[in-house]
Amino acid sequence: MKRIVVWLLAVLMMVPLACGTKTGQADGEETNTAGSETDGGSSAEEKADGAGSGEEKFLKAGVSFNIASMDAHLDYNGWYTNVYGMTEELFKLNANYEVEPWLAEKAESEGKTWTITLKKEAAFSNGKALTADMVVRNLRRAAEKNERFAYLGEYEMAAVDERTLTITTPEVYPTMMNDLASPELAIMDLDDSADIDNSPICTGPFVASEFEPKGTVKVSRNENYWNGSAKLSGAVFYYMPEDDTRQMALQNGEIDCYDFVTASAMELYAADPDSYHLTVLPASRLQFYILNENRLEDGVREAVTLAVDKEAIASFLQGTVSAAKGPFAESSAYGKVTVPDVNPEGAKASLEGAGYTLNKNGFYEKDGEELDLNIAYYASRSLDSLALLIQEQLKEVGINSHLTCEEDPDATYIATGDFDLALYCMIADKAGDPYYFIDSTLRDGAYFDVGGFDDPECERLIDELKYEVDTERRAQLANQIIQIAIDDHAFGYVGLFNKVTVTLSGVTGFAEQLPYDFYGIDANSDIQ
Repeated sequence: MKRIVVWLLAVLMMVPLACGTKTGQADGEETNTAGSETDGGSSAEEKADGAGSGEEKFLKAGVSFNIASMDAHLDYNGWYTNVYGMTEELFKLNANYEVEPWLAEKAESEGKTWTITLKKEAAFSNGKALTADMVVRNLRRAAEKNERFAYLGEYEMAAVDERTLTITTPEVYPTMMNDLASPELAIMDLDDSADIDNSPICTGPFVASEFEPKGTVKVSRNENYWNGSAKLSGAVFYYMPEDDTRQMALQNGEIDCYDFVTASAMELYAADPDSYHLTVLPASRLQFYILNENRLEDGVREAVTLAVDKEAIASFLQGTVSAAKGPFAESSAYGKVTVPDVNPEGAKASLEGAGYTLNKNGFYEKDGEELDLNIAYYASRSLDSLALLIQEQLKEVGINSHLTCEEDPDATYIATGDFDLALYCMIADKAGDPYYFIDSTLRDGAYFDVGGFDDPECERLIDELKYEVDTERRAQLANQIIQIAIDDHAFGYVGLFNKVTVTLSGVTGFAEQLPYDFYGIDANSDIQ
């Protein structure tokens, strides 16, 4: 592998970036690039003076995103108002990819109707109690304001009493709680949020104190927080889009924490554990490939599976990804699948069993035609490096290949199926449930069903998964479905991007233990 790494580094230095970085519709992330860089300095009163003394403690964070409005229902704004500790949803996702109550106390389903009970303590920062009627109004507003949640408008919603609401769907809908954990469905006081773009009234442990659109955001403790008193007096979030700027600000003590840490910075922080605390978690953004069954016979696809070394790829990418077995984190109940070990000799045996022989060039051929795979990719999410690494690993077992870089994968190889091996990256686990990814990749006619995968048993299990309400059974079904695709050598799940967070020593609670991007500070965040 050392020789491959040296070779790839040399190639990457020589290869021009000829294709763009436009990602597809399923990439699942809003990108914010507008706005100017904000000075990472801080005033004297924002210095943390330790815990337990009654002195004020202000957290200073560097963030790579910015928003033009604090209206949580617009676009992906709810992701960031969650990070600021301002907004909350009816449910939330924990470190094990499980849904748990937040503003809601419980949810029960009977047929097509969900009955949701709110926590009696839940209240807004203005002291007003959270009511079922206000929740219904928020969900209806989100359906009107955000096209990704327009489907909520098709549901019948009603407030039964002050703390109880019902949601009735056209058909049985087992993932309602997962949907209601989406940060864009944050609950705001729509009556008192006169300036909802700059200072919405929310339920979280912090409230907006200063908001610079597409710039710095400051929050202060919500003195009326319904779930205890926040340990921090407040926090400031500096918009720092450049990796080097965040790194320098942390080293200079101008900020206390940031996430999306680069590989080079990880190495620096890991070398000084007394000053920095580094947390690395496999998250939900997946690198994977599709093998085209319309072009490649079983023996060739099996050879590719046995040749691709995911651990070596993760090592080359220097801690920014973790090798994947399936599309979901192994810590989740629906991430329990098995994959064959890397086996170069087994890959060769598979090819030879399919009638291929080595030619004078060291590549396998059949009936006088050399096997030459078209690897299609786009130059984002490290897929350019991934394409080169896979190409070299295939070469090691005698499979020749060539690379095709496209600016827009969705309009080219995903739309046309013109590939042998197609690379893609997307958020596989959006809400603590496997159905979204499975339905979009493995179901017959799905968006990513472009490689000819077709299995009747898999289709039957997906139909069962769609309506299954028991979470344990859902996990079992998902594992069965994904295993069928793996055993068919239809898809290869290469790596899950790591969520890498760094904090100064003594700083805790910057959502460093959660694999999702849309949580940040909460009432337990602290500076010791």
